[in-house]
Parts: sequence; structure tokens; C-alpha cells
Amino acid sequence: MALSKKLFKISHFALCLWVFFGTTSGQLSANFYARTCPNFRSVITRAVNSAVSSEARMGASLLRLHFHDCFVNGCDASVLLDDTANFTGEKSAGPNSNSLRGFNVIDTIKTQLESQCPGVVSCADILSAAARDSVVALRGPSWNVVFGRRDSTTASQSAANSNLPSPGASLSGLISSFSNQGFTINEMVALSGAHTIGQARCTVFRNRLYNENNINSSFATSLRPNCPSSGGDNNLSPLDASATSFDNRYYNDLINQRGLLHSDQELFNGGSTDAQVRTYSSNAATFSTDFANAMVKMANLNPLTGSSGQVRTNCRRTN
Repeated sequence: MALSKKLFKISHFALCLWVFFGTTSGQLSANFYARTCPNFRSVITRAVNSAVSSEARMGASLLRLHFHDCFVNGCDASVLLDDTANFTGEKSAGPNSNSLRGFNVIDTIKTQLESQCPGVVSCADILSAAARDSVVALRGPSWNVVFGRRDSTTASQSAANSNLPSPGASLSGLISSFSNQGFTINEMVALSGAHTIGQARCTVFRNRLYNENNINSSFATSLRPNCPSSGGDNNLSPLDASATSFDNRYYNDLINQRGLLHSDQELFNGGSTDAQVRTYSSNAATFSTDFANAMVKMANLNPLTGSSGQVRTNCRRTN
């Protein structure tokens, strides 16, 4: 009996340690909010489904927000911080200015979570969950998201300008940008498949329409009325032929020289990634699996955990 009591005390102590470290030490976990905000997932999913139902493009915008967050000093919600009189954030960086969208959806989610579980769920975790839910809402793959990220108290416009790949990037530039974040070439090709959803502004693909040769002529002709050689900078065109459905059409478009962005077509232009593009174009299941696995990896890029950072009560500003 004495031994049983002793074992019980040890087990109880171990459980307490697990609860403590699982919720406060910063170890990312699928159950991080199980005790502190058990319904947070359903709040996020409902809000994302509502936003995407109202505007399919919002799914791509929320996925892109997560990507543009994680590639700049880790997944810490730095991209959400507004500029202040004493602070210049990432929203005004070249790749983000007049381009990033979805901040209002994140605000809505945060407001709802703050009413249920004040000061508990981080903005960085909201971004990670919203990205996954957005892809699922557009009939794409799901993946396991772990939680426990905390929010940064600063941001870096210069890092956003240098770390995020440009729509005019070369293949070597793309490989370098993704390699700097720890991704393989195949993972880069898989993550580029995010361009199977969403739209792009004329200003980022105009040069391709009028000055590049590796573009399908009828495709270019069809886009020019909406993207003239001057003017219409903010006119939109879909990134692939099925831009409201998460599928592998993007890779088929590349093979047919119908990539909208220069950086897209670089993936299939006689270089080292041609074979992977062909694989994904012919095997949607392989693409879905590889994309999901790469997203798991991306969501774990240098998160702030434990006592680092904070849990912002308003995602746009520090506490």
C-alpha cells in the first residue's frame, strides 16, 4: 500500500509537470490550449469559413499572411503590427505594401477569442490555424497544427524586404530564399503551389506579359486588356486557371507556359525543378502530401515560446 501511494504521488507530480510545461514553457503542442481555451479552434475555423465563403480570394490572402509572417524572423505575428510614430513595421515593406490582405479577418478572430479567453491565444497561433483552415475551405489538404507560439514585440521592415522572394525572382533566387529558411528545393516547389489559389496585381506581372518570351502567346494576349502596358496597376488576374480551388492546376499551367508571375514560370523553364513540376502536375495526391508537410515545417520556423515575446490582446499593436 505504501508503495502504491508513493507511485501515485510520483505519477501525480509528473502529470503536474506535464501540465505546467505543456502550457507555459513554450513547447509547441496540439493540446496547448486544451485547458485554457478549449474552443479556440472552432472559433477560428468558423471565422475563416465565413470569410472565404464571402470572398474565395480571402483564403489565399490568409495563407499568404502566414507565409509572409514566418519568412521574416519566424512565425511571431510581426507582420500584423501597425506602424506607429516611433515604429516602422513590415506592412509597408515592398512585398507587403498595398498587397497583404486579411488583417480584418484576423482582427475578428482575435476579438472573438479575447471575449472567451482573454490574453490566452496568440496572434501567431491564429495565423497558423487560419492558414490551414483557409486551404481546407478551398478544398485543399489539411495538416496538423501545433500551438504555443507567442507574439513578437517588434518587426523588421528590412528583413521583410530582403527575406521574402520577389515575383520577379530567378530560380536561383527562389532556391536561395527558401534555403535560407531551411527548405529543400522540392519543398520550395511544393510551397510555390500555394499560387494555385488567389490573384495578383497587374504591376507584378506586367513585365512578363510584354517583355518575356517563355509565355503562351494566347495567354498573354488574353491578359493584356486587363493589364495594359501602363496604368491599371491594381487590376487583378488569377494566379492559375482554377484560382478559387486548391488543386494541382498551377503546375499544369507552368508546363503550358501559363505561369502568371516570372517567378512562377522559373520553376519550369529548363532548370533543375522541371521534373518536380511534372511530378506534381500528374499526381495531385503527391502535391497535396508534400505541400501539407512543408506547411508543417513552415509553421515551426523559429517561434517565440515560453517567456519570450507576449500574447497580444490586439494583434495590431504590442501590449
